Amino acid sequence: MYLHIGQNEILPDRRIIGIFDLDKCSYGKRTREYLAAAEQEGVVLDISGEIPKSFVVCDHPYHRQIVYLSQLNSTTLQKRAESAGLEL
Repeated sequence: MYLHIGQNEILPDRRIIGIFDLDKCSYGKRTREYLAAAEQEGVVLDISGEIPKSFVVCDHPYHRQIVYLSQLNSTTLQKRAESAGLEL
């Protein structure tokens, strides 16, 4: 199965580690540190095209993890995943 996370980006479900609300999670110190380190490593892909509302952490064959910034709300992504039969 696949999950469409916006802007013509589709991810295989087996690669998805988690979907997070950027507004709620960005207040935490560890989340900010994680996102800053991921950006410094060059593994953050901003596919939002505007202000991102969520981020999706995925396993990647060439990197430890990769982070996608999406313009879609985390609730919307969760509903899409559940409708596709994914368990997140």
